[in-house]
Amino acid sequence: MASELTDTGELYSPLVGLVYIFNLIVGTGALALPKAFGEGGWVISTLVIVMLAFMSFLTVTFVVEVMAASNALIRYRRKEKKKELEDSTSNSSDDVEDLMRDSDNEAKQRLLKDQDTLVKYSNVNAGRICRSHTDFFEITERVEMGQMVSLFFNKVGKVVFYICLVVYLYGDLAIYAVAVPKSLMNVTCNINGDDDKAECWKGHTISKINVYRIYLTLFTLILGPFVFFNVQKTKYLQYFTTVMRWFAFCTMIIAALVAIANGKGEGHPSKFSSITNVANLFGVSIYSFMCHHSLPSLVSPIRNKTKLTKLFAFDYILILSFYVFLCMTAIFCFATIEDLYTLNFSDNTVMPIKFFQYFLGLFPVFTLSASFPIIAITLRNNLQTLFSRTGQPRPWMINRIGFPLLTIIPPIIVAFVTMNVEFLVSFTGSYAGATIQYVFPSLLVYYCRKKTNRYLGEQNYHKHTSPFKSTLWIVFVNIWTVICIVLVTYYHISRKQ
Repeated sequence: MASELTDTGELYSPLVGLVYIFNLIVGTGALALPKAFGEGGWVISTLVIVMLAFMSFLTVTFVVEVMAASNALIRYRRKEKKKELEDSTSNSSDDVEDLMRDSDNEAKQRLLKDQDTLVKYSNVNAGRICRSHTDFFEITERVEMGQMVSLFFNKVGKVVFYICLVVYLYGDLAIYAVAVPKSLMNVTCNINGDDDKAECWKGHTISKINVYRIYLTLFTLILGPFVFFNVQKTKYLQYFTTVMRWFAFCTMIIAALVAIANGKGEGHPSKFSSITNVANLFGVSIYSFMCHHSLPSLVSPIRNKTKLTKLFAFDYILILSFYVFLCMTAIFCFATIEDLYTLNFSDNTVMPIKFFQYFLGLFPVFTLSASFPIIAITLRNNLQTLFSRTGQPRPWMINRIGFPLLTIIPPIIVAFVTMNVEFLVSFTGSYAGATIQYVFPSLLVYYCRKKTNRYLGEQNYHKHTSPFKSTLWIVFVNIWTVICIVLVTYYHISRKQ
């Protein structure tokens, strides 16, 4: 999923939060899901996708718990800092006021830089203090996942996290860079078929692959320069992509249902398939349920957070039902499913209305093109963080030219090498995606609980504590991660043989 962050600057209700979460998760991965779902056999694929939805929900509750604990530690540090300043007799009232303002504005950064600061203020009353102030764990400040890693991990863990996040974002950009030109190529060329070297138009020598490369070049020249700047307000852009996304997916589901009802469905999917075909579904589904790296931006503005777990549970049930419904209609409607599902609706048999043919064909072009600059800027910022050195500012050329080029060039090269969206989604989801979605949330919640108990009292449960409290769940998540990675690796190796 794309990390389309909500930056409206306003608080919103849990219902709006539910819609935001749904829109964040249901994106590019959903367009690649039907093909992988059909190849795995619909019975096994349904069981797999249900399990993957549950695992994603489980680790989402871990991230929410870590967000709450991070807020609590920041507040605790401020409280003790205030007490220290009030007890100090060496400062004037003006000095104390200035120090308090500095403490309030920079407590988060100070806490991240000095991991041992809390030790100075830890005492036997810590648990009592925290339990008497339940709002310590209220999620009011946005603590990004990278900041959580800095708070609970050492430098090595921080570097590993940013490497995984950077790889994931590179995969995101490569998927977008392939999906947009491929959709344009499909709309433009009037000769169907899987042969990329075939003519794009009858009577013309230019091939489909060359048309794809032309569109990819234009895509790079038009959207690439955005990485050199910053995108601030994207609220209306998000509204636009939200409407487009809902309209497109509903259109595809309704068109497939009508075709099946009218006896035009050509799909005869198998109930079961080989382990090789099922394995590919793991990577695609992991990518399709990804939202963890964007949770702080989604959760923090929610006005009432008392029932976040129920909100996410309902959202995941809704998304799971949507995915299964989308995939079922696809596999029973089409004998062959494209790696980008919108490409199936260029056929007059299923979609006789030209307007909808062009709309669905261009749907990835509009939505993914709108998200591409946001993802690129996010990747650039993370690259700068990964290679940052305290107290040593980088030259202007490296910051403003070097990092933007390092951001945009690798995914464009990948897009020139391959136009297989399914492979890119599977690869991105099964490796970097699995690490961000499973490994880091489970390790974060483990070290978060240890640190919270140490400074704020033993067994200090709060309203944002994950319902999966046992350490066995953390072990299970990591075992599951290994299984997913092994299966997807086996799939990729077997496909090459």
